[in-house]
Amino acid sequence: LDTLCLTLVVSLVESRGGIKKPGETLRLTCTVSRFSLTSYGVHWVRHPAPGKGLEWMGQIDWYSSNWRTYYGPSFQSRATLSADSSKNQFSLQLRSLTAADTGTYYCARHTVTQSRAGTGTKRGSGF
Repeated sequence: LDTLCLTLVVSLVESRGGIKKPGETLRLTCTVSRFSLTSYGVHWVRHPAPGKGLEWMGQIDWYSSNWRTYYGPSFQSRATLSADSSKNQFSLQLRSLTAADTGTYYCARHTVTQSRAGTGTKRGSGF
């Protein structure tokens, strides 16, 4: 990552995650405003618990007329990132949930010089 600074900004708003059961799928959306989806990449980051470090889940960006996705090693087999330009939304889908997936999820806009993030979406433990 060039830079990943998490700060509150109104141009990124995550959907609510809610409580899920083991084995279920988490679907989150990040609705953007004041910038085009194809102008910036978006990272997804998870903060599992207070006192623990952030976990980089992946990135999606527009390159050469196609969406490119990159995934962190821990999420590659279970996560899918996508974008819907008609709704100004980026989405994260995380399959086969376990108790370890409890945390706050962030979408963060990436540029070479700065990144901006929403306020986060907590996924409560239903275990």
